[in-house]
Amino acid sequence: MKKYFGFKNRKGTTIRYLYKLETSKSKSGKIGFWLMGFALLFGLSFWYVIIAGAPQFDGPQQWGLRNKLSYQLETYQSQAMGQERTYGICLPPGYSRNLHQHYPVVFLLHGGHGNPTDWFKKAAALSTIEELYATGKFPPSIIITPDGNDLRGSSPFFDPQYIDGPNGQVSTAIGDELVKLVQNRYRTLPSPAFWAMGGLSSGGWGALNIGLHHLNHFSVLFSHSGYFTDQSGAENSPSLYIKKIPQPARSHLRIYLDAGEQDGKYLDETQRFATVLEQLQVEHVMYSFPGGHGLMGANSLWNYWHKHLADSLTYVGKQFHQAKLCLDAEKPGIHLHRPSPALCPQNQTHRGKFLNLEI
Repeated sequence: MKKYFGFKNRKGTTIRYLYKLETSKSKSGKIGFWLMGFALLFGLSFWYVIIAGAPQFDGPQQWGLRNKLSYQLETYQSQAMGQERTYGICLPPGYSRNLHQHYPVVFLLHGGHGNPTDWFKKAAALSTIEELYATGKFPPSIIITPDGNDLRGSSPFFDPQYIDGPNGQVSTAIGDELVKLVQNRYRTLPSPAFWAMGGLSSGGWGALNIGLHHLNHFSVLFSHSGYFTDQSGAENSPSLYIKKIPQPARSHLRIYLDAGEQDGKYLDETQRFATVLEQLQVEHVMYSFPGGHGLMGANSLWNYWHKHLADSLTYVGKQFHQAKLCLDAEKPGIHLHRPSPALCPQNQTHRGKFLNLEI
């Protein structure tokens, strides 16, 4: 008598057992097929987005640009880097018509394996900016997207070094040299109260690191999914370096932070930095939102940064508005309720620079 894995060949038993065995194999095969398909899709997505640096599959799109905002790339010869450098720029509506108007400035720094077009192409920043202009949450401003890459160039295998180090004077190139070039080429407001710098991921660290080293140019700083300690040491770790800054200089700072609930170490770093700011009594806000670094999804990667650029620029807009109130209160012949000195620390240092400017 034939046996099948220890079962006697009774009527119907063998057929039922073999059917169950084949069904089990079929189900296992299907599960394996889907797992292999998922792994392949994940691998392709990782290569496409992270290694190749292409836009996210389901990333944000530009929509309904009412004023048809646009950006362009400009070049300049950098003495700090010893090479030609590039930056992106988006001028505010009416810039070419309002020839006596001067504007606030915002620098947006890219992350790893990035370039000056990332905020415009991958994060669809123009639609966010235009919507904020339309709702009055953010004043017309000059938007600059610097090239943050060091002399090694852009790579998926390391972050750009937003420092003055062996691979180039990137901090000086962005925080001082490019600032002066923008001031020379465009109609900007001179006070640091009207200059902001922010970034995403390693660009978030870069914005805080460069900004804290150039408080003569920037007062408003912001980070999306950034980190605040760097392997190069305390000098380029905002969570440590900010403690060295004298309290009067720290009182000028306005800082926005956010990180995704799925951002892991970036969320941890952001929370720890917010704690340092709290201890030092530095004006700041910190938020955690759904999502963060990832490959796909409505709250992942460029979708996350596109969505929450609106939050950071709204915060920046409030700081610019407060700075304007402080400026107006200092103008001769204008009788306004004078804001608290705690809200206008910049005026104590830059009072002369606030006068006779259109905003």
